[in-house]
Amino acid sequence: MAVSARRRIWGWWFFDWASQPYSTLLLTFIFAPYFAEVARDHYAASGAAPEAARAAAQTTWATGQSIAGAVIALSAPVLGAVADGTGRRIAWIWLFSALYVTGAAGLWFLAPDAPGLVQAMTFFGIGLVGMELATIFTNAMMPDLSDDAGMGRLSGYGFAFGYLGGIAALIVMLCLFAENAATGRTLIGIEPVLGLDPAAREGTRAVGPFVAAWYALFMVPFFLWVRDAPGGGPARGIARSLAALWALVLSLGRRRSLAAFLGASMLYRDAMNGLYAFGGIYASGVLGWSVTRIGAFGIAGALSAAVFTWIGGRLDSRLGPKPVIVASMVVLIAVCLVIFGMSREAIWGIPFAAGSAAPDIIFYICGCMIGAAGGTLQAASRTMMVFHAETGRATEAFGLYALSGKATAFVAPFLIAVVTGLSGNQRIGIAIPLIALFLGGMVLLRWVDPKGGRA
Repeated sequence: MAVSARRRIWGWWFFDWASQPYSTLLLTFIFAPYFAEVARDHYAASGAAPEAARAAAQTTWATGQSIAGAVIALSAPVLGAVADGTGRRIAWIWLFSALYVTGAAGLWFLAPDAPGLVQAMTFFGIGLVGMELATIFTNAMMPDLSDDAGMGRLSGYGFAFGYLGGIAALIVMLCLFAENAATGRTLIGIEPVLGLDPAAREGTRAVGPFVAAWYALFMVPFFLWVRDAPGGGPARGIARSLAALWALVLSLGRRRSLAAFLGASMLYRDAMNGLYAFGGIYASGVLGWSVTRIGAFGIAGALSAAVFTWIGGRLDSRLGPKPVIVASMVVLIAVCLVIFGMSREAIWGIPFAAGSAAPDIIFYICGCMIGAAGGTLQAASRTMMVFHAETGRATEAFGLYALSGKATAFVAPFLIAVVTGLSGNQRIGIAIPLIALFLGGMVLLRWVDPKGGRA
């Protein structure tokens, strides 16, 4: 049965809705701070001082992120080239969806009393690899769904829809499952549903299986309505596909705009992902927020992301992606400056009154700014990559895009781990590396053509 163009677009958007909770619930607002809690208590029980225990927990998280990023970086461009050579993308999305579900579901086993930190990071890495590689193949379908004039709206609306999915999943998780460690109650004052034991943190641990089930359910429209493009491009075979990929890499020497964009995005996406990954850990370690409070903060940030990514998609189609990318980075640098200068006691040397709610309010505002600018930055960057992709080689191009984002994906976590370890301070460890990466990306954007290869 033929599927209408509108339904194909909605099916494609449903991937964002289905996959976003991995970033919202696991990478940022529920699992990451819970992991930080468990790891911090583990290291403290082993004799570490409080600040050293917090730094060790952050280092462990950063190391796991680095390993997953390396796997994605090494596999993404090769898989993209092979997929373009065979003309098949859906089969790969099935495979990586299985990794997503397996990795997310396995996070249930991180118990507070006997923490298997390595096991938890292994499952988290499997799911993250599945999400990131599936995203490469879905992004590569964009040229089949819209012309250049509508590309910004297609990308921006997809991200906005995804953030709405993240909000819905986060609300369900906070209201019904994730318990406050002190009270054992969820955000609405009840014990976790389904008989989950709050003393064993089973409500919070359920975030992994919940995200896995959410993805499996909401990927149904995608697999029903989205198909590989007719003809699927030339069947080149693996050897010729890899040769074509190598030719693309060699061509960067004469394609200044593409090379500059890949370099810029390599830096600023690494910084943005670091900000996402360590924002919840900052709130837990520096401000002392509970998992449920961090989750409420996440709702505000995701709602801001949904609204501003939708607006950004319209601006992207009207002005082009480049000015949207630059404006988003300016906002994120401002957030990093706030994080660098703020503790529970003061901001940039200006003390807060004892017991003041000012640091909490300021960080809530920062969360909204991170959501708004981060979502818009991702959507506009996706559009810019489409503008640089050659016809029939979009998956290969997005594989290279993933390589540029993940080849150095270990850099932000690694720098955060190193600077945190050397300084013994979470604020310095997070802010300084991220500001440097954002500024480096801003410099390289000077050589990026606003229309990419379309000019």
